[in-house]
Amino acid sequence: MAHSKQALKRARQSEKSRIANKAKSTRMKGAVKSLMALVTAGDKAKATAMLPKVVKAIDKAAQVNVIHKNNASRHKGQITRAVAAMK
Repeated sequence: MAHSKQALKRARQSEKSRIANKAKSTRMKGAVKSLMALVTAGDKAKATAMLPKVVKAIDKAAQVNVIHKNNASRHKGQITRAVAAMK
């Protein structure tokens, strides 16, 4: 455990940041998973309607460096191609 005042403060800040980052990451992963479930089920209308919301969740995660911007770009490309390939 930290001993100095600044180390204690830094530990509090780190924990607060970790919780916020985990929430953004979980929200993004859940959105991608639910979109891919719609793609697998073959529901093109719902998947197309949900795509902008998922892209927004990915962008928010990348904006605050929860994931790297190139990782975000790759995810967006994959889900967009998956939705576009639906019949």
